[in-house]
Amino acid sequence: MTMAREAETFVLDGIVRTFWQGERRLDVLGGASIALKPGECVALVGPSGAGKSTLLHVAGLLDRPDAGEVRYGAMKLSALDDGERTRARRWLLGFVYQYHHLLPEFSALENVMLPQLIAGVPRTEARRVAADLLDRFGLAARLNHRPGRLSGGEQQRVAIARALANRPKILLADEPTGNLDQGTADIVFGELVAAAKRDNLAALLATHNEVLAARADRRVQLQNGVLVEG
Repeated sequence: MTMAREAETFVLDGIVRTFWQGERRLDVLGGASIALKPGECVALVGPSGAGKSTLLHVAGLLDRPDAGEVRYGAMKLSALDDGERTRARRWLLGFVYQYHHLLPEFSALENVMLPQLIAGVPRTEARRVAADLLDRFGLAARLNHRPGRLSGGEQQRVAIARALANRPKILLADEPTGNLDQGTADIVFGELVAAAKRDNLAALLATHNEVLAARADRRVQLQNGVLVEG
């Protein structure tokens, strides 16, 4: 599969996802749809249990919808086989979680190098890109620090840099500031929005924080399994 690199719209079209707890059926997503353009940052809001993480997992090709499509331009991502989905996640998608999931035995620099090395980028180039990204997020003096020596905000900045390391076209974030104090959350969320603009990414950022959501280009809310604007 050859990944398109030109500007394309990222679309979730009629996404349905149902789970079962014993005999109880849980209709989490009931036809959720959204289109994101390159350089557009959209805040995804809704209470806990509304299905935000489920939607992001489908968007990030970590889960398959029961119905509906995930598309990037003319490419039907939700129809890809497992190997193609893995390659699409590697080159097309960047994902930031609430918990940074940094590897504790590696330095900040090594954590950002790792996805590049997995993708086959030469070590020298991976080191250069990782150092440049960490410098962009104000961490030039922390390159060789392991996660345990970084603050919560610094750890999340490393996670953002890691998500951007392979130059994705789509950025997904699942409550990326949920474990941070308000001041640090404001800085980190602002850096996510700025990265989307600077790198022309289609960004979908889930948050409980309405103050932060107001900084995005637009706001969508999950209500009864569908996305509502505003």
